[in-house]
Amino acid sequence: MENQRSSNVMWHHASVTKEDRERLLKQKGLLLWFTGLSGAGKSTIANALEKRLFEMGKLTYLLDGDNIRHGLNRDLGFSVEDRKENIRRIGEVGKLFVDAGIITLATFISPLKEDRQKVRELLKENFIEIFVDCSLEVCESRDPKNLYRKARRGEIKEFTGISSPYEKPENPEITISTDKQTIEECVDRIIRYLGIES
Repeated sequence: MENQRSSNVMWHHASVTKEDRERLLKQKGLLLWFTGLSGAGKSTIANALEKRLFEMGKLTYLLDGDNIRHGLNRDLGFSVEDRKENIRRIGEVGKLFVDAGIITLATFISPLKEDRQKVRELLKENFIEIFVDCSLEVCESRDPKNLYRKARRGEIKEFTGISSPYEKPENPEITISTDKQTIEECVDRIIRYLGIES
């Protein structure tokens, strides 16, 4: 039954293209994928970057891991399978935003290289991986949601960095170190890489 439905679903091409929308917006649609441990600063940096881009006159949208789980992905838990599906769905949503010509910022731990690679393959040259590097010790000292403490006590199973692995990106487009650089320095680094001017 599933295969029958799939064979009857066809992609419809729109009259207005991605390139048309990019010309209108005077920007290139991109998916900036922030990956790193919990507490590394993904949301903090992405929020600061979005504010800077907005002030430069760019149209942006921030897809935050916690926020997405309140709506689109509220049916998913934190098993390996659910985490994979979480990232798959965000990749598809990111692709739609990029097609709209929007600079899209996605902040997801996304601990597995394989899952991030699938999003990269989906977005191709419009995917920019930003590794938010920060030592586990500093992430634990920040711990804004007390998640590390709970994980250390065994109250949270399969917690990334403690009882579940985090696979660091091997060749990210951008690496920022939030335990060594200020928020402003991190944002400046990303803006320089993007070559965006106001």
